[in-house]
Amino acid sequence: MTNMNPIERCFCDCAEEILDSDLLLFRSRGLISAAGRSSYSHVGKAAWWNGHLFLLEVRGFFGGRAVLLESYVKRYSGRIDVFRANPDNRWPSYRRDQAVAVMQRFAGCDYGYWNVLMAAITHLPCLRFFMRPDTNDLSETELSRPPFCSQACALADRVGGGIDPVPHLADRFTEPADLARSVFYKYIFTLK
Repeated sequence: MTNMNPIERCFCDCAEEILDSDLLLFRSRGLISAAGRSSYSHVGKAAWWNGHLFLLEVRGFFGGRAVLLESYVKRYSGRIDVFRANPDNRWPSYRRDQAVAVMQRFAGCDYGYWNVLMAAITHLPCLRFFMRPDTNDLSETELSRPPFCSQACALADRVGGGIDPVPHLADRFTEPADLARSVFYKYIFTLK
């Protein structure tokens, strides 16, 4: 998305085009976006409940929760990019409903500060020579520590949806930038 001009759409005109389990990436110039090699600092998944579109997220200081997406769009207009999960149904076995169910189960959990710290350490100049990101997802099916935002989204798609969006990288090392570059997602528009 960084090399493309954003396609800005009014939330009230395009909300119905957003599908369950689509990715919602937040742009900012914070520490996470700088360390993560992109303009994205946060990510969540879309979910429809009773005719309302929610953002399912695991956010610092709040933990896992569901928030009306419209309230976020008012607050962060022009900074929320929508990415279609499984564009063009390239992975026919993908289960959107199950990916959403996994994200729903994170509601009320703590934020994964420890996991963010471990992922951040892999970016430190000297330590990165000795500490490589883990590529094994098998140890993560049951979380021993709470997840952070992109870890939760990757795990939801892998465990619930049945597709690993970032192969060869463990969920606990997956950053918003990794999800934005994944071929499993495709940018469709920016909400305003």
